[in-house]
Parts: sequence; structure tokens; C-alpha cells
Amino acid sequence: MEFLPLFHKLSDHPCLVVGGGVIASRRAHILLQAGADVTVISPEIDSTLQASVDDDKIKWIRSLFDVDALAPMQPKLRLIVAATDNDTVNQVVADYAADHNIPVNVASDASKGDVIFPSIIDRSPVIAAVASGSKSPVISRLLRGTIEAALPAHIGKLTDLAGEYRAKVKSVIGDMNRRRAFWERFFQGPAGAAALANDSDTARSMLEESLENFDADKHPGEVYLIGAGPGDPDLLTLKALRLIQQADVVFYDRLVSKPILDLCRRDAKLVDVGKARSNHTVPQDQINLKLVEFAQKGHRVLRLKGGDPFIFGRGGEELEELAKSDVPFQIVPGITAASGCAAYSGIPLTHRDYSQSVRFITGHLKNNTCDLPWHEYAHENQTLVFYMGLVGLPLICNSLIEHGMKAEMPIALVQKGTTPEQRVLVGTLETMPELVKQNEIKAPTLIIIGEVVNLHDKLAWYRSAE
Repeated sequence: MEFLPLFHKLSDHPCLVVGGGVIASRRAHILLQAGADVTVISPEIDSTLQASVDDDKIKWIRSLFDVDALAPMQPKLRLIVAATDNDTVNQVVADYAADHNIPVNVASDASKGDVIFPSIIDRSPVIAAVASGSKSPVISRLLRGTIEAALPAHIGKLTDLAGEYRAKVKSVIGDMNRRRAFWERFFQGPAGAAALANDSDTARSMLEESLENFDADKHPGEVYLIGAGPGDPDLLTLKALRLIQQADVVFYDRLVSKPILDLCRRDAKLVDVGKARSNHTVPQDQINLKLVEFAQKGHRVLRLKGGDPFIFGRGGEELEELAKSDVPFQIVPGITAASGCAAYSGIPLTHRDYSQSVRFITGHLKNNTCDLPWHEYAHENQTLVFYMGLVGLPLICNSLIEHGMKAEMPIALVQKGTTPEQRVLVGTLETMPELVKQNEIKAPTLIIIGEVVNLHDKLAWYRSAE
């Protein structure tokens, strides 16, 4: 992150703009909107600045950049903007600001300053801003338009109402997590809708009623069992994203990618319960009990699993414990690794010419064996997908050949599918064990076996970081 986004209170504080052209005028008027006491220094100014000077909104020092002229205001300056059309002058201004520890924006070259002006969406007191590090103003403008369209016109009214009742709600609801849940129900419910419709009286009445009926003895905890998909955060469902951003406590597996974890609330408690082969950070029965424990304390608990929680994800075991303890829960399916990795590898799991069925198989069972009904798998015109089968790959390949599948049957290994680190290795049942040794394939890796693998070269579309 090159720039840390901050919101500065500039009301009645002196700010200096060096320059008198169009860019300087834009910067000056943004500062005016923030309530700053703006002074412009320039031999000449454009008509827009001149109008503001005439209206006594802006002070004008009619001269070149002059250090001596700044002496009286220098100790109180909160921000300097260098916006001339002369790079040398802009550099002098930037050096002056650095020498006096004053934040500076260099309009023509963001790298020479330490402040940038973002694209601003003003729904006061709600303010949103987006920036591209001054690398692409067009992107910033397009994003601003998207956010403008998404923000309700009266979101400020809703925010003012929340501010009005903030202290009262805190006095009634002492627990922070329960208070946060109360506000989210208010914002997303009929009271929030009334405020957004500019009906503050109705919204205020509903808020009062909710506070009067609040029961401090109830603990409305809940568990969200969510499939995070195979890695790409863009594959999350909208409901999954919403619940991820609401959760107070997050229990996550090792297959959940960092970009997805970054979507969680910053103040949420993150608990790593990742399980690798023969290395369980937290045993499954303890995970089950922890979900119950935190939910019964009133927390909104997120159980985040790679792929889909009901496909080799032990989601059913966890829900059995929740149901037994009368803990409410929601389930949000995710894109399982088979679908995600196959799609990002250009390998259709079914195809009229090659495969009329697909089977999802775990590569190791609960007793850590791979004792499977191989005779059912050794048929053509179907696709086999093995989860967690990398360690047992030689056994898988040999067993399928021994039970009648041809040694030339295509097989693909997809490592870290759908992520920038995705790798796809293609071979046959006969050659793949040796190819794995030569290419240092590591978990997590999905195994796809069947004639559909031959379509990889033709249909591969995803380009990983490699």
C-alpha cells in the first residue's frame, strides 16, 4: 500500500495552494469544501479563483513562491499544494514543505509529495474516497461513478440518526458485539429503509421501539458455515461476502486464501484451525465445541472452509454439533475445488463426446487408507476427481491400471487452482508419478482423470502469475 488513506479535519485551518491555473483552482475549491482557510500564492489566477477571492472565500498573495511571505502562516499550515506548471517551482515547494514537516501534494507528480487528492463521494457525514496512487485518474473516476450509484442519496440522514442515538444505544446494550448486531439489523431493516427514504420520524420511532423491547438476557449468537471456494475471492457468492463482513469470530482452514481472509472485519477474531495431512492444528471435535461455545456467548461465528463445506469439508459433522446444542446456523455453499480448478484449467468435467458422468473421490479415508472400490472407477466415459490424493498418487494410478483402465488415460494435476500460483501438469496414468517427482508438485493439488483432460490445451484460458 503506497498511500495510507486518512481523512483530515481541515475546518478553519490554514492551507496553501501554490499556483493559479485550473489544477490549482480545483484543489483550492476542494479545500474550501472541507472548510479550510485557503490562501493562494501566484502572480496570476484564473477566473474561478478570482471569483472566490472577490467573495472573500480565498486569500490571494500576488507573487511568485516566496518563503519570506509565508513566515507568518508557516507554523499553523496544515497542508501545501504545489500546482504550478513549472516542475522546478513545484520541487522547491515540496522541499520547503519537507523541511518544515508540512504535508504536501504535488499535483503534477504524486511521487514528489506525500499526499494525494482522491476522487471524493460526499454524502456528509458519509464520505467515500477512491484513489489510484495518481497512476490512472480515469480508473479513479470510473470507480467513483460506481460508488456514487451504489450509495443512497440519504445515507447521510441515516448516519446522522445513528449518531444521535449512539450514546443511548451504548447505555442500553453494553456488549460491543451485540450492539454491533443491533445496529446492523437497524441499518438493514425497515427503520433503515425509512431513513433512506428521508422519513427520519418513522425511523426514529422504530429505533426507540427496538430499544424498549431489547432483551439483555437473550444471546442471539449464530454460526455461518460458508464455502470460500478454491481460492479466487471473486468466486465468493454475494451472501458469503455479506456474512464474512458481519462475523465477530472467524474459524478458518488452511485452504482459505489470504485475499479472502482480508475481507473479514479488521476487529474480528481470527482463529486458524487449519488441517493438513497428519497435522491437525485443532482436532475436529474441538472445532465443533468451539463453534457452539462462541455462538452461545452471543457472537456471530463464521466457519470458513475452502471449497464447499459439504464436499469433503466435514461441514455435516460440525452442523450436527450445532443442531444438538440448539445453535442457529446458516449454510452458504461455495464453489468446490473440482469445479473451480477444472474451469480455470480449461478441463470440462463432463462432455458429450468424452464423459457422461463425474465422480468426486477423497484420496484418503478417515483411517488414512486409500481402500476404494477401484473396479467402479476403471470405466471410460466418466471423469474422476480425487481430492487430497497427491500423497497416494502412485497407488491411485497403479490401482486404476490394475483394474482395467488404460495406462494412456490422460490425467491432470492442478496445484493451487484459481489462484495466481496455479500450475497444471498433464500426463497419463503411467507417466504421472514420475512427472510429479520431476516437477515438485505440492499440496493443495486436485487430480482429474479422464479423456476430458485432452481438452486442456485447447480450452485453457486462465493465465497464472507464472
